[in-house]
Amino acid sequence: MELPVIQRIGQVLRTQRVAREYGMEPLAKLLAEYLPQDQIAEVRRAYEFGAQEHKGQNRTSGEPYIFHPLAVARILAEMRMDATTLIAAILHDVIEDTGASKDDVAAKFGKDVAELVDGVSKIGKIEGMTRQERQAESFRKLLLAMTQDLRVILIKLADRLHNLRTLNAMNPEKRRRISRETLDIYAPIAQRLGIHTIRVELEDLAFAHLYPNRYATLAQGVSKQMGDAKKLVKDVESRLSKHLRDEGIGATVVGRDKNIYSVYQKMRRKKLRLLKVMDLLGFRVIVSKVDDCYRALGVVHHVYKPVPGYFDDYIANSKGNGYQSLHTTCVAPGGHKIEVQIRTREMHHVAEAGIAAHWQYKLGDSKAQVAPQLRAREWLKNLFDVFGSDASMEFMEGVKVDLFPDEVYVFTPKGDIRQLPKGATPIDFAYSVHSELGDRCVAARIDGSLEPLNTPLRSGQSIEVITARHARPNAAWLHFVKTAKARSHIRTFLKNQREDEAVRLGRRLLEIALRDLKIPVSVLRDEQAEQLLKSLNLQDIEELYATIGTGERLAPLVARRFLPPDSRESAQRSGEHHTLAIEGTEGLVLDYGRCCRPIPGDEIRGNVSIGRGIVVHRVDCHHAKARPEDWVPLVWSESVQGDFVCELLLRAENKRGLLAQVTAEISNAEASIENVQMPDRAGGDAVEMRFVLTVKHRTHLARVMRRLRLIDGVERVART
Repeated sequence: MELPVIQRIGQVLRTQRVAREYGMEPLAKLLAEYLPQDQIAEVRRAYEFGAQEHKGQNRTSGEPYIFHPLAVARILAEMRMDATTLIAAILHDVIEDTGASKDDVAAKFGKDVAELVDGVSKIGKIEGMTRQERQAESFRKLLLAMTQDLRVILIKLADRLHNLRTLNAMNPEKRRRISRETLDIYAPIAQRLGIHTIRVELEDLAFAHLYPNRYATLAQGVSKQMGDAKKLVKDVESRLSKHLRDEGIGATVVGRDKNIYSVYQKMRRKKLRLLKVMDLLGFRVIVSKVDDCYRALGVVHHVYKPVPGYFDDYIANSKGNGYQSLHTTCVAPGGHKIEVQIRTREMHHVAEAGIAAHWQYKLGDSKAQVAPQLRAREWLKNLFDVFGSDASMEFMEGVKVDLFPDEVYVFTPKGDIRQLPKGATPIDFAYSVHSELGDRCVAARIDGSLEPLNTPLRSGQSIEVITARHARPNAAWLHFVKTAKARSHIRTFLKNQREDEAVRLGRRLLEIALRDLKIPVSVLRDEQAEQLLKSLNLQDIEELYATIGTGERLAPLVARRFLPPDSRESAQRSGEHHTLAIEGTEGLVLDYGRCCRPIPGDEIRGNVSIGRGIVVHRVDCHHAKARPEDWVPLVWSESVQGDFVCELLLRAENKRGLLAQVTAEISNAEASIENVQMPDRAGGDAVEMRFVLTVKHRTHLARVMRRLRLIDGVERVART
């Protein structure tokens, strides 16, 4: 039998199997459990339209494409989603992959369905946009659509889940890319929205495709442990159920498996072996009332001894996604550690379904019924408030930073609770209270003790922020802050600071250039200046200063625009230049060349660099010899201030304690060591050390070098 015939037979068999599982009839049977017949008829009509539009299209696995949207709809039907969502799920690829337009969908199934389908659809290829940029822009579009209708993300998550279930048909590279994206973005979104059932399967499937060997090893180990503990699980269920009944608490006790990816994450995070992961054996106690949760906790602790330090009350302090439960870890017979989660039936429903819980009643009056949706909308609003104006790639990175699965709960001095991501610092806390408090933060008291601003916070701590009126955000904070709000405010401040500094520097450069040409500075306020701004397409004179300060325009060339046309050529030939005095406080728009590391006292000149402003070099630097038209004459101001970086090369006899002696002398000379390198031996018994120091000026550096030369065994000290 020929191979193509075998392939066709295999494809037919696969299609029949998929049709039995994911065809329209099995879906209609499921919908009959909770939807009226007229709505089921609309879903069937959507299937007929989708099947016609996707006719002739096959998935990589070989079966007709329509079975994918039907499978997506089935996932949502199992969550008891409404008919509009199911219709949109069946049609979710028609705008992107067929000739049907958004207007066609709206005409046949209504505006709501069309908006949902359009929200899930990726943007098309745009010339000059990379795949990563297109992916990021599609992601922004998806989240923007979510702000209008949260059902968009439910369709997208169900779509991603079915794609992962059938990912084996893809090539290995694409499997890894989709799996990585799922673990980075879609599983954390499901976690943030509280959709536990989808989140767990997304994580395990993506982990299995990304690291198949690790997954197989862990799955085998977990299965073995759970298999060995079957009797223990039954004993715990039986014993807890009996004691709860005896106390008059109606409860359901169920043993559960921990998903493989969570086990893997815990092992990596805490550097544990599989046998040391405490909550492989887990139990849920489902009760009727909140009061019963705390009564049941007492029963659990009476029956099994609790492990100190392993209790969390997520009922009083619910997680950011609305998750509520009591968590405790106890010691069961044989020394096995078990995790017990205690919650009401309502809490359990919200924990499993998140924003999909009570969707049929989302327009009702009860706050409890719409709480998950309200929390999701608040989260989305904050995202767009913080990152809405960012470029697509920055937006995507910002959202990734914001998707933290773990939280800590800390207290303000007044006793109010603040929820922050794990690893958050006092700066994150300050910005969570108020942006102005974060901007002026200089120190923090944690439980009454002064601690560094980069100290990770722990649940239960009380935080007091100490401020100063003239304090400002520091660029170094970006290395350790965890919240999106803090990161965004710091970046915005630094950007505005750079713009302010660029304006000040640009004004100084242009005024110097005008004096060189003997043009009065008052010309900048004349009508001629307005005409110049209009010709350069600039809004105001400050924008002109900023472009000069950042190096986008050269001040001498701008100054010549104020001369009559016949005088410009002679001005260009003129060699007279006023120098710019460097004060050391110019900030982000003045940079110092790492090639020569200039310090006050050196002869210097400046290279105008687009985007960096002026880069200062020593006149003997090899970079100071190219393109003289780009150079600006510079001198050090008499009032120059600040610390400046320089490099020293020290050659000495290699002996015990040499480095300690050298660093002590540098410290005694009131200089700071930024970095030290010790390359291989210089030959014989000699060793070379390269130091990066901060000093005030050349005189200060000379004092440091003099002290180093007096050390016994030092052969040479030179500046590089």
